[in-house]
Order: sequence, then C-alpha cells, then structure tokens
Amino acid sequence: MTNLADLSAVELVTAYKSKDLSPVDVTEAVITRIEAYEPSLHAMWAFDPSAAREAAKQSEARWMQGAPAGAIDGVPLTIKENIATQGTAVPLGCAASDMTPAAKDAPAAARTREAGGVILGKTTMPDLGMLSSGLSSFHELARNPWNLDTNPGGSSAGAGSAAAAGYGPLHIGTDIGGSIRLPAGWCGVVGLKPSFGRIPIDPAFLGRVAGPMTRTVADNALYMSVLSLPDRRDGMSLPYQDLPWMDLNIDLRAKKIGLWLDAGFGEPVQPQVKAAVEAAAKLFADAGAIVEPIEPFLNRTMIDGLDRFWRARSWNDVSKMSRENQEKILPYIFAWTETAKNLDGMDVYTGFAQMDAMRHACLKASEHFDFIISPTAPMPTYPAHWASPVNDPQKPFEHIAFTVAMNMSEQPAISVNCGYTTDGLPIGLQIFGQRFDDLGVLRMAKAYEDMRPSQKPWPTIA
Repeated sequence: MTNLADLSAVELVTAYKSKDLSPVDVTEAVITRIEAYEPSLHAMWAFDPSAAREAAKQSEARWMQGAPAGAIDGVPLTIKENIATQGTAVPLGCAASDMTPAAKDAPAAARTREAGGVILGKTTMPDLGMLSSGLSSFHELARNPWNLDTNPGGSSAGAGSAAAAGYGPLHIGTDIGGSIRLPAGWCGVVGLKPSFGRIPIDPAFLGRVAGPMTRTVADNALYMSVLSLPDRRDGMSLPYQDLPWMDLNIDLRAKKIGLWLDAGFGEPVQPQVKAAVEAAAKLFADAGAIVEPIEPFLNRTMIDGLDRFWRARSWNDVSKMSRENQEKILPYIFAWTETAKNLDGMDVYTGFAQMDAMRHACLKASEHFDFIISPTAPMPTYPAHWASPVNDPQKPFEHIAFTVAMNMSEQPAISVNCGYTTDGLPIGLQIFGQRFDDLGVLRMAKAYEDMRPSQKPWPTIA
C-alpha cells in the first residue's frame, strides 16, 4: 500500500474532494517521514510540525464544507529558505546572515498560503545561494537520498533532497544559473525554471526566478497555477495569464527539437549522461518529432565574464561585513568572492555585458526550433562534502554550462529524470522552449515522462 507521504498533489486534491483522505492524516504521514529521514538528509530548516498540523486541521474543515481555499488546499509542502515566510529568519545558508524574522511572506509563499498549502518548513541552501551543493556554513551538510555519500546539488539543495525523499509532493526553489534544475536532475525529480517574470518574486534580480520542484510533471503544473498568480511587489514580472496549466497534452509529430550535447564551455558530458540524453532524443524522434543536432553556441568568454560580475555582486555584500562575520562564511565562497576586490569598473562592466551576449546566443540558437533538449548537467552527482563537481573556487561554473543561458534569455527550462548511472544515480534531461512557452515545456516534459522506461522506486532511508 502506498504511504500517504508518497502520493502526488494531484492525487491528494482528488482524494480530499471525494473525502477519501484528510489533510490531517496526510500531513501526519509526511511529518513522520521527515522525522525519520532528517537525521540523515538535513534537507529542512525551521521545520514546524505544530504549525503544519494546525494548517491541516483548517484545511480539513474547508474540505468538509466543500470550500477549499485554492488548488493545493491541504497539500504538504516546503519552501526554500531564501523565500521569506512571515516570522521566520532568512539566513541564506550562511552563518554570517542577519537572523531577523521576515516581516511578511514573499510572493511565492503568500500565494502558497492563500491557496491552502500546508507549509512544513523551509529547505536548506548553501551560503548566499552561490553553490550547486548542499554544503553550508549555517546548516548541517545536506545529502542526496539516492546515496547519502553524494550531493543533492544546489542551490535548492534541501528542496531537491526533500522532493526525492517524499517530504510532501510540492517544493519550491529558486534559480539564477541552474539552482532548480541541477538539484532536480541529480535528485531524479522534476524542476521547472519558468520564463523570467512568470512567478513574481521579491527581491527581483536579472535572471533570478522561483519555480516548483516535484516528483511528477502534473504536480509541477498544478503548483504553477498557484505560483504564477500576480503580485505587484515584483516590478519585473510578466502580465498575469490564466493559462490552462493542467492541459498537458501535446502532439509531438513535426515538432522540431534541437539536440544539444556540447555547450561550448565547461566539463565534457560524461558517457553515461550522453547516452541517456541520446536515448531520450530517440524516443521523441520515434514519436514523430524532428530531432536535429545543434552546434555549441556558448563560449568561455561568456561564462568567465558572468563569473566576474557575480563575484563582484557577492563581494559588494561580503565586503560590508565585519571581519568576524566574514570568517563565518564558507571558505570556498569567501575565496571566490574575495578575488573581486581586485576588479576594476571595466572588468565588472564587461562581465555584466556577457549576460546579454549569452542571451542573444541562446535565442539565436533556438530560433528555428520548437524546443531544445540537453543534459541538465554534464555529470551525475558527486561527493556530498564537495562545494561543486570540480570543487575549485576558481573554476566554479564548469557544471552550469547547459543551464545558465536560459536564465539570461528568459526562456522556460525544465529538468526531468531520463535514466540512471550504473551506480543507480539519476540523470537529468533538460528541455527548454521559446520565451513565455512555459506550458509547452511542461507538455514536452509530460510527453517524455509518459514515454520513458520505468523508473526506479523512490529512495528510502533506514
């Protein structure tokens, strides 16, 4: 019999409507799962079972009256710690952070609460969100439930681990270079980086988005129906569109798909990853899509420039800290940011300009395709205690070659599991589409989810 903690959000809402299940019982099952797994995973921060139980009771009452608050009423979920929730501090994974409780919910948290979501707590992240790792100076080391000796990725580290472990069906992360898709790929879950501005955020920044992380594409789409609701605090958000999020059917015949296997910089794609992505491409072709290889369209100048700008941006914050607080930061992160103190204005500006160069290159490469597929990352996951797959602060972005450009080009991109290594570790397939075609990307992911070989059972922790 399926554990209640492993049911999808779509299944839960259906069962609540028919009164076959209660949010109280489901929430209790998820709390039990978290309490059993957390000593090993360390995916959660500010875990609040009492508040979750009370929210579940209120949801149960609404369902009994036939008056749910929204599309996810009674569904247990988590929120990444950098998305403010009222009354909870926002440490950003860093021991040097201000621990003043947030005065109000950020947009994604507000929409979640308004729709009746049962918030279990926050999920962990690395220092300042600038690692694809579960390593943090504030939290215990987050681990990947598929193999506790491996990394969940980041910066939505806890969210990826929580989704794979079944800490409820819905989770939300943030992404400025791959921070949703990379942990989704390495944890075997579905992670959507929506079009820039599709989900309002606060504070907004170029390339930065929030997005859902789930076990299924349908749950991802369901959460998008809530998260994409408008909020005036984000002056960079898109005009609201009432999209048919749950209409996930697509005719693959004659869809033109680019197969992108060489990013143009970064670590080479490992053979098992390449084979899994090529097998996914064959499934699309067998279903009638036109699949064509595409040439690399990014280069070292682009990522090195972006690296300079992001170092300068981080150093602007770190340099204002006391020496005592600077010494609390993860040494890898401090070593990375500190190099920016020697950059001049031209170094920083030309680095910033590479965001535009990357944007133009990505849009040009995809202009003749409906969608492009690629590895989410060039490699499967890596040792849990490493800060990145190459573990070198002076080579920090060798693993984001396939994910970062979509943040700059504003295009929606999703990671969905496409296989496993010989050691049983998940491999992510990235699908990205034209700007604003979030629904098309979800539909492609659902089509692949329906075609792919049977998945391994979700990991359990003794």
